[in-house]
Amino acid sequence: MCTLTLAWQVFEDAPVAVAANRDESLERESIPPERYRENPRVVAPRDAEAGGTWIGYNEHGLFVGVTNRWGTPELAAERSRGLLVADALEAESAAEATALVEEETAAREYDGFYLVLADERDAVCLQWNGALERTDFEPGVHVVVNAAVDDDVRLPPDRTEVAREQARNARRVRRELTVDPGERVGEWLERAGGVLGDHDYGVCVHGDGYGTRSSSLITLGTNSRYLFAPGPPCETPYEPVGVADFDREREGHI
Repeated sequence: MCTLTLAWQVFEDAPVAVAANRDESLERESIPPERYRENPRVVAPRDAEAGGTWIGYNEHGLFVGVTNRWGTPELAAERSRGLLVADALEAESAAEATALVEEETAAREYDGFYLVLADERDAVCLQWNGALERTDFEPGVHVVVNAAVDDDVRLPPDRTEVAREQARNARRVRRELTVDPGERVGEWLERAGGVLGDHDYGVCVHGDGYGTRSSSLITLGTNSRYLFAPGPPCETPYEPVGVADFDREREGHI
């Protein structure tokens, strides 16, 4: 399971704010966020096994993040979904990244996914289960998990009860992370990090050989920021990602 929360066009100085947990096999290795690519400049963690990434942003202010999608048919999985995320991060906008994903999924099959693409102008969720669907987000807070995009719940026949519980947890997270009047993005991120690590919300997972491996808090805007916890956020503190020069270079680019 994974949980991705997006606050889009809610904060004046940060049109994109994200709080996300990554759930994965405990044996799967990854590299913490760093300069993933130089042209364009991308900040993202790296999947050491298959390559690619599950979350990141680039110098153009484009955010991309992926979660699994449950209940999809048997697909060829010709290529890692993480490589598709890396491809999308080469785009200059969410619109351009959407077109890229449309072309790529027409050419090759992937395992099922929900892919969130957001910049200051557009925010979409692309859903793939052998065919590509698109959800355009309105300004506000949105939550994507393996079985739902906000209130659009897809219950897989092989894990109906687990998916139903996950969708309930996602609704609770969305309600809790509704932005309070006058709340600043830094305050919201702090609250979001607390929710992602609070077991009462059911999104910090501890299983047998599987669980929440890391957590990301990202804002894109006037002062972009990336805080990363390299373990479950219930017990691992968030630390700033050391790319301090990235924003200065981005300002020069703009």
